[in-house]
Amino acid sequence: MDLSSDKLNRRGFLKKSGIGVGMALGATLIPSFAMNAAAETSQSQSNNIDYPFTLGIASGDPLPDGVVLWTRLAPDPLNGGGMPNNPFPVQWEVAIDENFSKVVKRGTELSKPQFGHSVHVEVDGLQPATWYYYRFKSQSDFSPTGRTKTAPAFNSQVDELKFAFASCQNWPVGFYTAYQHMAKEDLDLVVHLGDYIYEGKHDSSIRPMDQVYPEIYSLEEYRNRYALYKLDSDLQAAHANFPWIVTFDDHEVDNNYAGDIPQDPPKQPKKEFMARRAVAYQAYYEHMPLRRTSVVNGSDIQLYRRLSFGNLVDFNVLDTRQYRDDQANGDGWKVPTPESDNPSRTLLGEQQEQWLLSGLAASQAKWKVLAQQVFFARRDYDFDPGELYVSMDAWDGYPGARQRILDFLAAQNIQNTVVLTGDVHTNWANEVKADFDDPNSKNVAVEFVGTSITSNGDGSDVNSNTPQILAENPHIKFFNNHRGYVRCTLTQDAWQTDYMVVPYVSRPGAPISKRASFVVEDGTSVLHEGTRETAAAGSVSFA
Repeated sequence: MDLSSDKLNRRGFLKKSGIGVGMALGATLIPSFAMNAAAETSQSQSNNIDYPFTLGIASGDPLPDGVVLWTRLAPDPLNGGGMPNNPFPVQWEVAIDENFSKVVKRGTELSKPQFGHSVHVEVDGLQPATWYYYRFKSQSDFSPTGRTKTAPAFNSQVDELKFAFASCQNWPVGFYTAYQHMAKEDLDLVVHLGDYIYEGKHDSSIRPMDQVYPEIYSLEEYRNRYALYKLDSDLQAAHANFPWIVTFDDHEVDNNYAGDIPQDPPKQPKKEFMARRAVAYQAYYEHMPLRRTSVVNGSDIQLYRRLSFGNLVDFNVLDTRQYRDDQANGDGWKVPTPESDNPSRTLLGEQQEQWLLSGLAASQAKWKVLAQQVFFARRDYDFDPGELYVSMDAWDGYPGARQRILDFLAAQNIQNTVVLTGDVHTNWANEVKADFDDPNSKNVAVEFVGTSITSNGDGSDVNSNTPQILAENPHIKFFNNHRGYVRCTLTQDAWQTDYMVVPYVSRPGAPISKRASFVVEDGTSVLHEGTRETAAAGSVSFA
């Protein structure tokens, strides 16, 4: 099968790649959609198209009164989408039951060619903390049915929230079995921390591919890459079952890019790279359930934002790529130098950093989350006393910027700060010290680092140097090298994190298991291995 042919046989691709045709075709929908006259007239004047909802549906950024609904019309998904070059009407409806007998909101949006015929519906007027069902219709075709949930009312009493976070889903290296299991979880939302796609050359002996896909640079190439990933039925199921909060890392554009500097400046002049960044950001917006505040402006996108869930938790969603200074010392793992230690260097940019600190100080929520991309705690790979060997791409490469946050947390006595991290394709649990040069300094936060969905392929429990790493970094309490996702349960009294892992991704059907759990008690920033149940039974002793 030639995936680069002018007209891809979509059903053949779905069958060959193991993607669920029943789900993709929305076969279980009850066709009770009420079409208004204006939409009928518009559709009768439009081109007829093949089934358009090949990329599934999604919802995101829940507020107490609404949520974003997303889809993209793409009858020929791997060849630019296959839509005519004119706006196309798409109907949507929201109901409180999956049979849509009690519809509470309904409308029509135009999918526009300049946005790849994506649709972003910002539904409002909904009830807080409520599950809803939603779907789309184009001509006579229905999308799959999705399920979403609004946030609790601002500052309302919230006793519990359950969510999962994930990152790094390199498509050619493995199957998205972790998403298959995540879709069956009892969750309120999902947080994605970046590397939703990978921009480099795609070749695979694991996934069914009949050609090599080169590195992507143009808008159509980025769209096709998102389509390749979004055709996966396990990813579609996870999107359809929960609202998502998303942010990007580097591979949505270019590996380890920093602001306006690409990974390889000699090969990508600044003007060319900024044009590439603009289309990459455009494609990201087109394929994510984001609000119109994230529409790309030139080569910039507004992505950092804050979402609140009553009085329980604030999610500070960060962008650690767009505004950062270039990695010091030529990037990679290096011994710190005066360049990397320069206190004026920034990872977030001045405006985002001040926004974060102000939000942390003003927060009335029990838990304050930094949903971000790169390793926050110190991670020293030099096993000689007094020496450091750290990643220039992580916060270790920007120690002054990290210290400003740590000093602020300590000076303001801000409690219950939790950092969520992706990027490194492995699981870690860290206590964040006020001063990493002083191991006896107090903890000001904890950090949970989640492994990849597939990136790096089949994993292992630990690596050969794991004992040395843990001994050199006593604030790091846990490491694991399997693939999977992280599940979190928050209450007013404690935060529990479960590391959910699969033993392999090189073939479908891997089982899921809980590799480890850690509990943080309200007000402590101390990690205790175990669950809330073992803590209640006395097996975990809180400090």
